[in-house]
Amino acid sequence: MLLLILGLLLWVAAHYFKRLMPEKRAALGDPGKGLVAVAIVLSLVLMILGYRGADFVHVWAPPAFLTHINNLAMVLALWVYGSSAAKGAKAWPAYKIRHPQLTAVKIWAAAHLLVNGDLASIVLFGGLLAWAVGSVILINRAEPDWTPPAPAGRATYIRLAIITAVMLVVITLIHTLLGVSPFG
Repeated sequence: MLLLILGLLLWVAAHYFKRLMPEKRAALGDPGKGLVAVAIVLSLVLMILGYRGADFVHVWAPPAFLTHINNLAMVLALWVYGSSAAKGAKAWPAYKIRHPQLTAVKIWAAAHLLVNGDLASIVLFGGLLAWAVGSVILINRAEPDWTPPAPAGRATYIRLAIITAVMLVVITLIHTLLGVSPFG
């Protein structure tokens, strides 16, 4: 559990560094980008190792029907995340909401909290949910003005639907290879 918590703390620190200490981040210049990237990769490694190695501590037993809600939420999270990927005009909801990628992380984290009743999952997914909420608050305070992008055309939606479906298959395969059936 210690590695998981250290990974989460490093993840938050690396992401909040620019927002909470802009002068220090700016003083690092371009090499600072590399340092932040290394910190983020290290935080991911620590979170993965910490989560996989954590003892199972039962907190609650999620009902089986939440698996279906989780899976629907994951499709939505993939769509919302991908909606901001196109250059220029954006797909729904990226042309309506300011932080589609952080919104997708919040959906992903909340969905995983629904179906995982152990302490390590609550720490991991709850911690990343709190980080995403905090990130939105920090960004909105630092940059209160936002101009929504133009809505995208049909081709963008077709690409987004295909990419969402492919990513869902890839994520399902990864979960299956790790011994976790995403379908109950």
